[in-house]
Amino acid sequence: MVAREWKCKVPLEKCQGFIAYLNETGVRDTSSTPGYQGAQIFRRDLDAKAEITLITYWDKLASIKAFAGEDIDRARLYPEDYKYDLEPDPSVRHYEVVEHAFGPGGCRA
Repeated sequence: MVAREWKCKVPLEKCQGFIAYLNETGVRDTSSTPGYQGAQIFRRDLDAKAEITLITYWDKLASIKAFAGEDIDRARLYPEDYKYDLEPDPSVRHYEVVEHAFGPGGCRA
């Protein structure tokens, strides 16, 4: 399993709207791509901005390429992002998931 991490910053007053928009765009698009395994969105408030981290999970790098294109290290941004005064990280990072556990008793990768 591969985790794909992308980050951005957004003004606090636009954060909730952006998270809803992120679900309608990035999460929806990834979830319809074969090989998609799931997603998590994290929020961390920093003074007047929120840092948003989107982590999507994939079965293999080739599946990410089907979603992101040939350069999988480049973030896939959307036309309406500017409405949220977004400060996007233009790149993403990929990690091999070596182990994970969720819930009582756990589930291992």
